[in-house]
Amino acid sequence: MSPPTPPAPPRAIFIGENMRALNRKLFRDLSHSKGQSFAIATVMAAGVMTLVVFVTALDALRFTQERFYDDHEFAHLFADLTRAPKQLESRIRALPGVRGVEIRVRAPVRVEVEGFPDPVRGEILSIPPGHPPEINRLYLRRGMLPEGSETAIAVNEVFAAAHGLQIGDTLRMVIRGQRVRLRVSAIVLSPEFVYQLAPGSLIPDYERYGVFWMSERVLSRAFAMEGAFNNVVLTLDGTVPEADVKAELDRLLARYGGLGAAGRDEQVSHRFLEEELSQIEAMTTVLPAVFLGTAAFLLHVLMGRMVRTQREQIALLKAFGYSNRAIAAHYASFSGLVVSIGVIAGVVLGARVAEGLARMYLTYFRFPDLDFRLRSGVLLLSAAVAGGAALVGAFSAVRQAASLPPAEAMRPAPPPTFRKTLLERSPLWGHFAQTSRIMFRNLSRHPLKAVFSVTAIACGCALLVVGSYQFGAVDHMLDIQYRVLMPMDAHLMFTDPVHERALGELRHPTGVRYLEGYRSVPVRVHQGFRSVQTSILGMEADSALRPLVTESGRRVPLPRDGLLMTDFLAEDLGLKAGDTVALEILEGRRRRVYAPLAGVVSEPMGVNLYMERRALNRLLREGPALSGVWMLNDAEQQEQLFQELAEVPALAGMSDMRQAERNVRAHIEGTTLGVMGVVLLLSFSISFAVVYNNARIALAERERELATLRVLGFSRGEVAWVLVAEVALLTTLAIPLGWLLGTGLARLLSKSMSMDLYRVPFHITPWTYSFSAAAILGASLISLLLMSRRVWRLDMVSALKSAE
Repeated sequence: MSPPTPPAPPRAIFIGENMRALNRKLFRDLSHSKGQSFAIATVMAAGVMTLVVFVTALDALRFTQERFYDDHEFAHLFADLTRAPKQLESRIRALPGVRGVEIRVRAPVRVEVEGFPDPVRGEILSIPPGHPPEINRLYLRRGMLPEGSETAIAVNEVFAAAHGLQIGDTLRMVIRGQRVRLRVSAIVLSPEFVYQLAPGSLIPDYERYGVFWMSERVLSRAFAMEGAFNNVVLTLDGTVPEADVKAELDRLLARYGGLGAAGRDEQVSHRFLEEELSQIEAMTTVLPAVFLGTAAFLLHVLMGRMVRTQREQIALLKAFGYSNRAIAAHYASFSGLVVSIGVIAGVVLGARVAEGLARMYLTYFRFPDLDFRLRSGVLLLSAAVAGGAALVGAFSAVRQAASLPPAEAMRPAPPPTFRKTLLERSPLWGHFAQTSRIMFRNLSRHPLKAVFSVTAIACGCALLVVGSYQFGAVDHMLDIQYRVLMPMDAHLMFTDPVHERALGELRHPTGVRYLEGYRSVPVRVHQGFRSVQTSILGMEADSALRPLVTESGRRVPLPRDGLLMTDFLAEDLGLKAGDTVALEILEGRRRRVYAPLAGVVSEPMGVNLYMERRALNRLLREGPALSGVWMLNDAEQQEQLFQELAEVPALAGMSDMRQAERNVRAHIEGTTLGVMGVVLLLSFSISFAVVYNNARIALAERERELATLRVLGFSRGEVAWVLVAEVALLTTLAIPLGWLLGTGLARLLSKSMSMDLYRVPFHITPWTYSFSAAAILGASLISLLLMSRRVWRLDMVSALKSAE
């Protein structure tokens, strides 16, 4: 009688043992391919980090902006005018669609800060009697608003911080030629001046420009506006289109010297903020896509190689009862583990960098606080995008492992069928060394892999081109603006237009070397159904301090009749030389005039119209009037010069143009170029990861082949050349492609950053291409040094024992 059959172990225990065995194999595989896995995780982390950084920073800035705007009633419409009686407020309030109205007095001022010798200008706004502003409410950081005080002012926080002002400190101001001493009673923030920018400037200068608030009664008396206003802001209820409300408001203000109402999209602070947020939003798509796409390719190569080399292991696992699903889950877990490492590292680094990026922007865009939160939605988005990239990269390898029949997997993979390539049939083939032939054959027999490798390296090179292009293009833009188009040392602005005799009076102060006067008048350009508000600048016909040039750099003199226009504006309006331009004058008596367009000029900043000064005076039906003066002066006597000019009552403000240039360069270096510096570093990581991964996998796949060459008598150097030559060839092919892709991306970036505020020129120097090529070659060299060590230490016995 046979002994009873022992009971089968419970299925749950069997499954648990199987899973533990697969888990051990999983971590053993990860250990064997730690170099490639680390490279893939690094690129994946870079992609996730850029996604988290830009999405989280954008989310924090957007939420902070919206909350500040809503809580402090940021206006929907803004309008300047010459002078209107307060009784007009009721008619404005009665316009359909208007929810709130606030009339104000707005005045330019010169400021004298004790211990600060440079000229300071600003603007001062009135606070309604008896209550704080209801529209564009002030956020009180410290102190009390000067609602009724004769000598108190509120100061914008950025100006106070730049000069170390505290409550109770005093400032001297020149308002309409009268010098007054005022006491700081409050330090505030305003949704109207999140980005505090002086008129005509591109970058904030908190030391030399400030915004202030004071009692309406006091400001009206000082600025001769008693019983009147020259600025109005409105909030809308949304029942009437904004364009209709704006048209009705312009109609009401036209007889009072209205300059045309502007919506939020034209309000300087809001517009600069929106442009910056739009650029961040673009970054959330482009950079993560490049990094995660590269990571997917690297994962595809690694997983494909792993399945090919583990055919017998897969067969044995299936023979022992492991299901196709378990095998698929095992290899999917490997890719998931690599991706998870990258996601976790990317999220942790991204959260830290995102807060730093958002706070960096707060140095220029001033909110009461930053509502920074790493939302769960961002984490889910990062995991989903990274998981999608992993799925794309690992799917074919996982499917191959699951579908491989055990009997077929036990046999070595059938050798592929190859034919002689065109190169092998050419006479050149005989001139190559044997090791070089091996390299060429390997590349020609795996063309798709070679193409993907070249493309991935080229993407890294392209990002390096774009990043370094930004440095050169921005520097070139500033050189054109400040060295070619605006070579003056100082810019003086009058409170009101003055007779050109003022030029003679301004030649007397210490250090003045050369002067040129100009006339500036706001206009609205009409073309078909479109209109754009800008200004006409009247200058000397062949101005030395404000030359006009074409895109090629050729100087263009002003015509005696007619006008010139910035090429960006002409293209936007569909105008060309010879067309007649309809102009609505927005200063004094508003009327429409017509002038021929004589040509276009190229400038990187702003959009303007230009006329010969006296021709503009005739067009305005006025005498030889000036709005301001450009000056060359002795740099060593500049401080004394500005002190003397501060005593001129007619001057509303003075600007040191060299200081303005330094401020612009410092701002760009601290923001845009800082971000692009990080992009350059990440781009280098892509290039290194691709080159290293290719070299490492090539070594692993051909270890037996290389050991055979060593046994046949080839030296270590000749054996290493097989790998070195392959990497060198792929890199050499990738660099020109990367230059081409980078140039295209740089051109697209240049077009996307073209707006009426500024245009970054498409300017790529040989240094840009040299830098990107050097970075790619450096990444390849580091990878090859790491691989050469492995080839040098190649164990021929172990390699020859391995299965084919």
